[in-house]
Amino acid sequence: MEAPPAPSAEEWALAGTYKLKNSKRYRYNWGQQVRSMMGTAIEGPDQGVVRFRVEIAPDGTLVSLTTLWATSEVAEKLAREAIAKMPPLPPTPTGQPLIFEQTISFQPFADGGPPNYQDDCLPDPPVYRNRFAWDGKSAQTQADAPKRQKIDPQAMAECLKQLPPDTVESVSAHNQRQMDQWRSKRLGH
Repeated sequence: MEAPPAPSAEEWALAGTYKLKNSKRYRYNWGQQVRSMMGTAIEGPDQGVVRFRVEIAPDGTLVSLTTLWATSEVAEKLAREAIAKMPPLPPTPTGQPLIFEQTISFQPFADGGPPNYQDDCLPDPPVYRNRFAWDGKSAQTQADAPKRQKIDPQAMAECLKQLPPDTVESVSAHNQRQMDQWRSKRLGH
């Protein structure tokens, strides 16, 4: 499979202003830029996937790059070479360091796709914690159930103006990720 095209200057400009969900557009464009510079993936022992922990300074320079895991030494080597040759990146959208994990797929078939932005304005769901857990030492009490944040209608309207329109590719990629995650092996679906 040939490498996907690198993000255009217009796409980077949009990514440089998208602050929602830990600068989701910027992270996606960074991954696309790396994959586009890795070249054509051919089926065989060199194909694979590599996951990095990335830290980018507010000015867009790479601060650190740590390999979390890799299924192919060749894929990791190609990804690191591509990252070393990356063109200068725009400043991060928030003006703060951007820290994230990114999986780069060097395989002869499509993996992933553009992100879906439709739920980016919704608050994150509350973190689940077992309210009935007891450490064995303190007094036994039941914690309150976590509550969802209330959405301010005006802030929601402002946020919705920032969202890019969904594309057929992003919706299709989102649906495929859901199918891969929730597919039942027992039902054969």
